[in-house]
Amino acid sequence: MPKPTSLICVLCGRVFEPEGAPYTCPDCGLDGTLDVNIDLDAAKKAGFSRESLAGCRDESLWRYRAILPVEKEENIPSLRVGWTPLYESPALASRYGVKQVYVKDDGRNPTASLKDRASAIGVAKALDAGQSAIACASTGNAASSLSGFSAVAGLPSYIFVPERAPEAKVTQLLVYGARVLLVKGDYADAFNLATAAIDRFGWYNRNCAINPYLVEGKKTCALEIAEQLGWDIPDRVFIAVGDGCCIGGLYKGFADLLELGFIERMPKLVGVQAEGSRPIADAFAAGAKRIVPGSEDTLADSIAVGAPRNWAKALRAVRKTGGAMVTVTDDEILGAIRELARTTGVFGEPAGVTGFAGFKKMAESGELQADERVAFVVTGNGLKDAKSARKAVGAPVSVAPDIDELIPLLSRFN
Repeated sequence: MPKPTSLICVLCGRVFEPEGAPYTCPDCGLDGTLDVNIDLDAAKKAGFSRESLAGCRDESLWRYRAILPVEKEENIPSLRVGWTPLYESPALASRYGVKQVYVKDDGRNPTASLKDRASAIGVAKALDAGQSAIACASTGNAASSLSGFSAVAGLPSYIFVPERAPEAKVTQLLVYGARVLLVKGDYADAFNLATAAIDRFGWYNRNCAINPYLVEGKKTCALEIAEQLGWDIPDRVFIAVGDGCCIGGLYKGFADLLELGFIERMPKLVGVQAEGSRPIADAFAAGAKRIVPGSEDTLADSIAVGAPRNWAKALRAVRKTGGAMVTVTDDEILGAIRELARTTGVFGEPAGVTGFAGFKKMAESGELQADERVAFVVTGNGLKDAKSARKAVGAPVSVAPDIDELIPLLSRFN
């Protein structure tokens, strides 16, 4: 299996050898996240091609293992992750005046979020490195994802989550047997404590914003979108943005495909943030080189990140592809939960539908063209946060077991 050839700082361009490389650039600090370079030419020479993928029977992200940085095949977790559905929605295309709309439902992964792609790589890399434990900080989904994949690998996990994390996500952690620590503070507090503990005890760092290998897992979402569309990529791809890792992963995936010659152009990547947690969107709008940390005031817990760690990759993804940053209100997010489910049958959590909410906002403001083909990623399943979903739909109608009482109540559904 492939090994990375080098790691490169996104900010200053410093190059590191893979063996003994730091998680982030020492010259740039925690902001200096690294890119993992895979020898794509070697992969092509070894037979990795669009044709080889067409004949591949592995319906998981590991169909792309020729360009993923896991060294030992025996360390690949057995949980099936990736190759999630990509649905076309003519109804949404017609409603919002574009040529085609595609919905990538990553809530269908084993622990019900896109974060499983990163955790599969993270656990495998921890085992490659001979580590005896793995840890991360998370607002919820990365935590539940890591706990599931570390459980199947027999690898102890330590999870640091803000105490505001939804009960369903915390319950997932406990069910999988993770060592769960509810941090009295926000995501930044949880992240800082996790980082201190990882440094103190030598655990493997699953934090996607720090460990560059995790983005290699997230890039497989882009690889799948391209392959599922017959390598005819959409004009724009929308995705929710919190720390910046997911949109950074999409950029890396499409960039790898472009270098391989599998696609002819990059799509415009559009990052969508909540109005109450928008530091990357603000930096993009201002043309700034760095972000200014802000608030975490949104019900979309998975993107409630006031001090994002992977902002550099997020800004690069948007700027290099001619994309955009959009912000949406919590009310728009709740409306998106209802509309997406009732139009496509895909039930997303608040952060999961934020990409759709951003697409809807751009379409309604006239920023999209009638001939555009658009995709958006639903990053997490709605059952992750049933409390917010209930806010979106209200209460059911209560009725006695009496047909005469039922009849007048039916008018409420008209």
